[in-house]
Amino acid sequence: MADEDDRAARLDETQLERLLAEAHTAVPYQLPGVIDRCAEVLGLADATVYLVDLQQRLLIPLDDDAETRPVNSSEAGWAYRTLSLRVHECGDTMTVWVPLVDGAERLGVLCVRARVLDGVRLRRCRMLAAVVSMVVTSKRAYSDWFVARTRTETMQLHTEMLRAFLPPRSVGRPGVTSTAVLEPAYDLGGDAFDHSVTRNILHASIFDAMGHNLASGLTTAVVMAGSRNARRSGADLPDMIETVDHALAQWLPDQFCTGVVCRLDVDTGVLRWCNCGHPPPLLIRDERVLERALERPAQPPMGLPFRLGPTVREVHETALEPGDRVLLYTDGVTEARGENGEEFGLDRFTDFIIRSSAAGQEPAEVLRLLIHAILDHQRNDLSDDATILLVEWQPRRL
Repeated sequence: MADEDDRAARLDETQLERLLAEAHTAVPYQLPGVIDRCAEVLGLADATVYLVDLQQRLLIPLDDDAETRPVNSSEAGWAYRTLSLRVHECGDTMTVWVPLVDGAERLGVLCVRARVLDGVRLRRCRMLAAVVSMVVTSKRAYSDWFVARTRTETMQLHTEMLRAFLPPRSVGRPGVTSTAVLEPAYDLGGDAFDHSVTRNILHASIFDAMGHNLASGLTTAVVMAGSRNARRSGADLPDMIETVDHALAQWLPDQFCTGVVCRLDVDTGVLRWCNCGHPPPLLIRDERVLERALERPAQPPMGLPFRLGPTVREVHETALEPGDRVLLYTDGVTEARGENGEEFGLDRFTDFIIRSSAAGQEPAEVLRLLIHAILDHQRNDLSDDATILLVEWQPRRL
């Protein structure tokens, strides 16, 4: 038995290299078989990939023979929620659940089974999960197969269009993370979020277009494209918003969109933002909301200046402290009403984030739980889109 274990621990690098090359050229539906063979070469029994569904309630296997796992009540879900490795022993087989993460974005989990589990094999489980994460991320950009696997309902046309513009739920670099959630998942109106990291700058934005139809989706799509185009050309915040104003005036003159557009210098903690007719950002420090810390005089929504006359977009600035969290949200979050007509409310909203963060939850998990609480409050029937974006600045100590 010891000799068998020793042979399993040896690594056939030539065969592994061949399989990794195959993984990069395989079409997505072939990946489960390739990954399974990689696991065998690494001295493991087999491996199964699970991707999280659009609403982060289920972990859906790429293998048709495997069972779907609930995020909230399974060992697989525990690994996903906590970003921690989970080991389970059953008879003579060990099962390892390893989180699949691309940067700051949680993709799902990798289930690896092995007859023997030691330090070498655990390290190989993590290595295999890292490779799988990169392969899935590279292929899902052009394959409908991954998209179809992670949907549980039919998506509306205007939602399909708008979701095509959305970035990953989470982005970041050492010192800062930005994570967001958006509901309803399959029937959006005009809400959206955007975030990107460029060198030492985090760009983060939230948008809410007028209406809940194809026109509102088109409006938000134009806003996101306009802001990205200006941002990638080096425009500062006022010029970026002016670009959006011009685009809406030219293409959708009857539409407008509220929003908050932010830039955070990750090295210094200086936050700059413009608020275009949107609920003001919230600043959470030392487990409490600083009252009116980021509240400033309102400015017109994007798309309105050409109807109301010239508008000079004002840029606001503040210095964050290590550990600060900046919260952007749309009014569908606080105005979600339960059966008795009671609003979810700003106090309940911020209290949920503070309590979950104090309990040690990661930002992405905090927002996942929060958006589910809002859905439960309104019995999964939101009357308006609910979008939340949370930025956490935690600079490294020198």
